[in-house]
Amino acid sequence: MRLQEYGPTAPGGGARLAIGVVSGLVPGLVFGALMTWQHILAPHGTYGWAVFAGYAAVAGALLGAIVGRRPYGPAVSASGGLLLGLLGWVVWWLTLDPLLHGTPTWSVAAATAGYPELVGSLLQGALAGTLFHLLVTRFNERAARRPARPVPRVPHVVIVGGGFGGVSAARRFERLNLRGHRIETTLISDSNFLLFTPMLAEVASGGLEAQHISTPVRAAVAHTRFRHGRVAGIDVVRRVVHLDASAEPVAYDHLVLAVGSVPHFLDLPGMAEHAFTLKSLGDAARLRDQVLTLLERVDQETDPDERARLLTFVVAGGGFAGTEAVAELYDLTHDVLHFYPGIHPDEPRFILIHSGKRILPELSERLGDYALGKLQARGIEFRLGVRASAATDREVRLNDESVIPTATFVWTAGNRPSPLLKSLPGERGRGGSVVVDRMLRTFEPEGVWAIGDCAQIPAADGTPYPPTAQHAMREGKAVADNIAAVLKGRRPKPFRFTTIGIFVALGHRTAAGEIRGHPFSGLSAWLLWRGIYLAKLPGLERRVRVLLDWSLDLVFPRDIVVTGPPAETPRGAR
Repeated sequence: MRLQEYGPTAPGGGARLAIGVVSGLVPGLVFGALMTWQHILAPHGTYGWAVFAGYAAVAGALLGAIVGRRPYGPAVSASGGLLLGLLGWVVWWLTLDPLLHGTPTWSVAAATAGYPELVGSLLQGALAGTLFHLLVTRFNERAARRPARPVPRVPHVVIVGGGFGGVSAARRFERLNLRGHRIETTLISDSNFLLFTPMLAEVASGGLEAQHISTPVRAAVAHTRFRHGRVAGIDVVRRVVHLDASAEPVAYDHLVLAVGSVPHFLDLPGMAEHAFTLKSLGDAARLRDQVLTLLERVDQETDPDERARLLTFVVAGGGFAGTEAVAELYDLTHDVLHFYPGIHPDEPRFILIHSGKRILPELSERLGDYALGKLQARGIEFRLGVRASAATDREVRLNDESVIPTATFVWTAGNRPSPLLKSLPGERGRGGSVVVDRMLRTFEPEGVWAIGDCAQIPAADGTPYPPTAQHAMREGKAVADNIAAVLKGRRPKPFRFTTIGIFVALGHRTAAGEIRGHPFSGLSAWLLWRGIYLAKLPGLERRVRVLLDWSLDLVFPRDIVVTGPPAETPRGAR
């Protein structure tokens, strides 16, 4: 292990206490002898001087614990000793000593009788404070002349990614440091906040403010060094992470990859150029502005075909993200239609495209059918068993040769790990994810670990764990524990976790989900969904803000202010 030089340090807690005891005991013996010679300590027995010396030693220890914590000057040290002498006189001579011989009175007569002990205590304290300062100064001077001590360098762990997995790992490292592990941690992320993605669809519908579901990384992991920047590359041979051109590279001993995933359009024509996504706060804001801008346009549009196209909202993907997106778009549109008298409530059209035979395959068939029935009852259309094959700014084409004219097409049908992983050696799994063992280690680059959406993590039966937030948070804790174990020379443990529960919001105060295999649906599921995710939201302040947003949403209509920059022609509205 490499070594690092450290300079001299001020006396530690034990040294300060020892110096304080000596500083109190020496003047205590001197003044104890003088007070015995003057018969001041005669009422306290033959060994009154020893009692005074013991009292002085305790006062000196307090002096070392309190005054010695900071490099005060001689005047402050002497004043501190003087105050401790006064306090000691009150505690010992007026309280404890009379208590040992009877009952303390704390009367003027008792204070007057103890005046000689007061003078002795004050003089002893002032001298003890002065002596303490001189001894500490001498200690520091001798320490400065001693050569610096080589100590083992603290291992450095770099976490790339500020999502659930990365922040969870950083928090775990902070707790491990409190338990005695010496591990330096740096978290690198291109965004300075942790986004609570389960509530992102509500931001797109205007039900929640964007800032209320995002927690600053610096606040979430206050004792972790944070670097805000984009990773340009990783040198696994030199163990260095390169940021953008203006930033210094970051060296590491262990690297944790938690870079998440990005939308994957399957190389379909026009998808990347014309489809909206729902992965970030910017995506949610753009989608909300798109809907409101189109409503403003349709309120003045007279062409029936163009009105129908502008009011058709298409979502690709029947998983959690797509189902919640189409439900929230429906709620947003119908909640604000009263502001647009030129639009009839029956005009907006909502279509969900899914390649499977049923939506929400993550849930049981019964709950999937329940969700489908609830959304269909509101008028949402479903095209099952087909795929989107191409998109333009005016329409979406399906693989069954049908065409849907639309100005708003939302893609939630595919994700893939971050492109950053392409530059790394090692085995690749689904969509280019990093293949790791059950301990979360990569097989080829030494000292590299991977968690979250970017990793393919095998369970005990060999099947990969699902890329969900609850798994990423547990993986973050597990990878921190395993790295700490390796640094201590112990064997890491395999990651094990069983899904606790999953919920999907269906809009209109309805949800569906399961907890440990027990199904929930309707209003009860909606209340559970909100309660569980509110409890999981990081930070008390964010929870209060989200709770206020939800309360206001029950009373007031959603805001129709378009927050994005004005455009002559809205996206997809030509």
